[in-house]
Amino acid sequence: MISSPQNEKLKLVRKLRERKHREREGLFATEGEDLIEAGLAAGAQPRFLLVAAGSGLAGEEVAPELLAELSSLGSGTRAIAVWPLRWRERADAPCVYLHGVGDPGNVGAILRTAHALLDGSLALGPGCADPFSPKAVRASMGSIFARPPARSELGETPAPRVALVAHGGAGLAALEGAKTLCLGAEREGLPAQVLAGCEAAATIPLRPGGAESLNVAAAAAIAAQRISSAAMTEASDA
Repeated sequence: MISSPQNEKLKLVRKLRERKHREREGLFATEGEDLIEAGLAAGAQPRFLLVAAGSGLAGEEVAPELLAELSSLGSGTRAIAVWPLRWRERADAPCVYLHGVGDPGNVGAILRTAHALLDGSLALGPGCADPFSPKAVRASMGSIFARPPARSELGETPAPRVALVAHGGAGLAALEGAKTLCLGAEREGLPAQVLAGCEAAATIPLRPGGAESLNVAAAAAIAAQRISSAAMTEASDA
């Protein structure tokens, strides 16, 4: 049983909280049995698996107080796994492209949405949060394993592309037939060069007098559902 905080595996898990160490080591960590099950179900193999002593879980036992110190969850954890980073080589249609989305929770949630509604890929452009950060991994709810993201420029994504903009776009019907859905940061939106690379722009209509905008993950879910619904209708009519 691991009982020293200076154990090399525990030291590595601490380092993997930071992006620079994840990129240098080519590894990331997950907490909790649910993410371990999701990783194994997707065919991923952990580098190692640490479990709280006495938990009855399979893995290398660690003194529970030491495992709790490693956890970024408020409630602690019974299991931590370290996995190799896996990136998709290219973004395939249907695709969600993100530019400048810097919140890891949003990145993870949109990865989950792309998987759940489109069975699609997530392409990350410049300025996006690390999808392998603890917050993003937790928000993906296992989709980080089932549909690993790609690092991509806009021009490498499938066409036609539709930009989701806060104001001035066409209705959601413009999303039908889109191969790539493009979203930007909540405050800045998509830059001009990305808008110029899209064949159309769409805006989600909001209730008059309500909030001026939507969270980017919520907007992505609404748009992805519209694309998914249109595709299913087309398939049933064929």
